[in-house]
Amino acid sequence: MNPPRPVPPADGARHLRVLGVAVGALAVILALTGYLALRATHHTGSSTKQADVPASWHRPSVTTAGLADRSGVRITRVDVTGGGGLIDLRYQVLDPDRAAALHDTATPPALVDETSGLVVHQLFMDHAHSGPYKQGVTYYYLFNDPGNWVHRGSRVTVLLGNAQVEHITVK
Repeated sequence: MNPPRPVPPADGARHLRVLGVAVGALAVILALTGYLALRATHHTGSSTKQADVPASWHRPSVTTAGLADRSGVRITRVDVTGGGGLIDLRYQVLDPDRAAALHDTATPPALVDETSGLVVHQLFMDHAHSGPYKQGVTYYYLFNDPGNWVHRGSRVTVLLGNAQVEHITVK
């Protein structure tokens, strides 16, 4: 007695199997495309090379004391936070009238990594202080750094108001 031969699937079942394979392949292609697009965004999304920065971003270099004179603020810390995806810039207001320059859209806050020249300028969730500043109060900016370009120990130039301070070490 011969064993029973397998019965070939009906045309509908074969088409369904082919459709399943095609959908699976398409899902893999879409996932790979999304991953590559996300990776490209991480390398270009919130940062640009310093050479690509508009001329309005270049500001006079000052010392930390000079920043207090020009912009009315003192940088208190620059830290990597959020597992490396954010940079926390803290500043204390010394002169609320001069600190109002930080609200000027023509001089947005930014950090320049001094090794790579990369400019980190996108604020986390577009957060920015609004309203009058108060003397002696410490305020902050959280910058997106999705590519983890800036690390602890990096040296950055901080652009605040109408001035920039070079060689700030990130903690």
